[in-house]
Amino acid sequence: MTDLLALFAQPETWVALATLIVMEVVLGIDNLIFISILTNKLPEAQRAKARRIGIGLALGLRLALLGTVAFIVTLTRPIFEAFGHGFSWRDIILIGGGLFLVWKATKEIGHSVDPAVQEPTAAGAVTLSFAAAIGQIIAIDLVFSLDSIITAVGMTDHVPVMVVAVLVAVGAMLAAATPLAAFIEKNPSVVMLALGFLLMIGMTLIAEGFGAPVEKGYVYAAMAFSAGVETLNIWSRRRKAS
Repeated sequence: MTDLLALFAQPETWVALATLIVMEVVLGIDNLIFISILTNKLPEAQRAKARRIGIGLALGLRLALLGTVAFIVTLTRPIFEAFGHGFSWRDIILIGGGLFLVWKATKEIGHSVDPAVQEPTAAGAVTLSFAAAIGQIIAIDLVFSLDSIITAVGMTDHVPVMVVAVLVAVGAMLAAATPLAAFIEKNPSVVMLALGFLLMIGMTLIAEGFGAPVEKGYVYAAMAFSAGVETLNIWSRRRKAS
């Protein structure tokens, strides 16, 4: 306890904590967009529960991975070489997660632009079972959690600082989940934009897995610009409708 108090009495600890919280929140946006799009395909009565479970799993995975920091570090060591690049378990997981996001986003875009491929349901928008949604959330939570913890390990050596940053970031995800999902559902054009984000995120994960990382600042700047343009479009449509 004394060591913990001494740790948080140091100004550099708070600087590292603030930086790490910002990084974790930014990385959590990708995770949250996926959960919001996926849970909006469930019956309305199940959506809030699925979001809570999805975000709870994200927290549980992050905390579990923090408990195995020494093992997580080994996941970045190359296990084989191909195409002049040494692939680690982290690379394989990122490539697999990226391919999954690209597949999922492409499939959902196809459903959005071609109503003929939509599966008929009583509620119209319900095209996914609760178990299938949770299964897909678990898969993508693992990818984003691993990336999140490896980022945290690279920024600080103190596990308590990482734990606090993860708790704050996941708390922010939980607070933003319902408003974000409601906004996406209320504005159909935002769904296509969010799917485009997932497609871009998937490609960046694949690129990073192959040893050609894309600077995340460029990715999030592009996402922010696109979101800004779409916000102007929404305001314009509302003014014309009023």
